[in-house]
Amino acid sequence: MENKILLLPLTYILQIPGKQIRAKLIQAFNYWLKIPQDKFHAVGDIIQLLHTSSLLIDDIQDNSVLRRGIPVAHNIYGVASTINASNYGLFIALEKVMALNHPEGTQVYLQQLLELHRGQGMELYWRDNYMCPSETAYKQMIMRKTGGLFNMAVRLMQLFSDSKEDYVSLVSMLGLYFQIRDDYCNLCVKEYALNKSYCEDLSEGKFSFPIIHALRTHPEDRQILNILRQRTKDNEVKRYCVSLLEKFGSFAYTRTVLEDMDKEVRKKIQCLGGNPLLVRVLDELMSWKHHDS
Repeated sequence: MENKILLLPLTYILQIPGKQIRAKLIQAFNYWLKIPQDKFHAVGDIIQLLHTSSLLIDDIQDNSVLRRGIPVAHNIYGVASTINASNYGLFIALEKVMALNHPEGTQVYLQQLLELHRGQGMELYWRDNYMCPSETAYKQMIMRKTGGLFNMAVRLMQLFSDSKEDYVSLVSMLGLYFQIRDDYCNLCVKEYALNKSYCEDLSEGKFSFPIIHALRTHPEDRQILNILRQRTKDNEVKRYCVSLLEKFGSFAYTRTVLEDMDKEVRKKIQCLGGNPLLVRVLDELMSWKHHDS
């Protein structure tokens, strides 16, 4: 009963399942890694728990209003209990990693969570100090933040696999593709506005991929930077910002980058012997092409 109370903010967002991309990726990598079913399910549970715990904190750090179309957990359970539930989730996940009973498990967990927090910390630093990163610095941050859990999943699975193939570069590419796609969809796809709020990244003041392109290619135009500083919730201002990003060619640039990355990832999958499940995940992720607002 006590556990149930402590985890309420976590179970609250789990009532609405997300895109399940991480679960599908774990399934897809198991096509190659072929680990025992009990380990496979345990790793899936660990990653879901960590992902959900990180969402609770993300929503507080970003001042979000909606998550998966419902109010964010801290607006229901309060900031204090939500932070506690998130931290508690990290330690339950660590307990589950230890229960996998592999001498390297804890080290993998620790390394990837440190990377995740380093990436997240830099993103928050840029945002709160109004510093636009270079595209290279941004990509490096993404590989640490979004790639953190992707990498943890594959590395934990590999501890129980006969396959010693190096999947690090593929997993990093997937993390990067996933986040740049998310950045694009946040500003361009109607469905995102329904599940979160219209162009939420602009209200958050986030230096996302299209924004970085616009600021780096048009340093003389201060309008976008000024809009980001406002942390605006005004949809008219956000619509105007979207029109600037369109005018500066930032969406076109992001689409080209996404298409190139999709091709690169597919090529890498072929080099590693092919994987129909992973290709299916990529096909699903290509939905951004058909849902422009």
